[in-house]
Amino acid sequence: MPPTDVTTLIRTELPRLAGSLRKVGELILEDPAAVTHCSAAELGRRTGTSQATVTRFCRAVGLDSYQHLLIELAQERGRGEVSDWGTAEIGPDISPDDDLERVVQVVGSADLRAVQQTIDRIDLDAVERAATAAARARRIDVYGIGGSGAVAQETETRLFRIGCAVRGWTEVHAAATSAALLTPADVAIGISHSGSTRETIEPFELAKERGATTIALTSDPRSPLARAADIRLISSSSATSFPTGIIGARHSVLVLIDCLYVRIAQLSYQRASASLALTDHIAGEHTVKARRGR
Repeated sequence: MPPTDVTTLIRTELPRLAGSLRKVGELILEDPAAVTHCSAAELGRRTGTSQATVTRFCRAVGLDSYQHLLIELAQERGRGEVSDWGTAEIGPDISPDDDLERVVQVVGSADLRAVQQTIDRIDLDAVERAATAAARARRIDVYGIGGSGAVAQETETRLFRIGCAVRGWTEVHAAATSAALLTPADVAIGISHSGSTRETIEPFELAKERGATTIALTSDPRSPLARAADIRLISSSSATSFPTGIIGARHSVLVLIDCLYVRIAQLSYQRASASLALTDHIAGEHTVKARRGR
């Protein structure tokens, strides 16, 4: 596992866990330092579960073993003791009475953690395969609904400027119609933080049936969207007690999209360069110059 906080990983995975596995995660987050002195059997007793459940929990969040969890918790604690990041850490909770300075610190910390965790866990091979497929594609469909719809449109804007035949679809009927017209020469990108949004999954699965290469951008590698994908790009989020986690999630997925965008531009350098050269002047021509005071 990359050198990022294991408690952030657990907090990200916790909403997807249920029953006894969730109890284990909640106790670890409640007092990570105390857990480092527990055996797996003891942690099982403290959570009213079992040693086997603790082991299953570790695997559910992507760790090899309970020993791996203890090592990660110890390393996280060590990083907190020696780094400026650690001394500035103020926790994930925001109360109604917190002042603006605390709100800014908590939200900023959550967003930075989400972005850093995405970078630390990025699958370079998956990004390379996704970029290669997109650079060669006859056409690229991007599907996203709600908050992910804004990300889909941003993806369209980026790729369109470097000469890709791309369209972002944010309405399920139009998306499904487009998906039905795809071919094996095309690429479909599905964007969903949960990976369970039906309006995104439907055209995505249809695109796969049509033979298009499917690329999922989601925070859940076990989600229906991820399972339907040929290539999976996994983002992260770091939640707070207020619903700012989605903000961190959006920043994280934009990091993946920026990496994808730049790599596609590299792989189609002549086309991308020519497209940018033909459009670079447009923004400047529409800039309003400030008037000098008399």
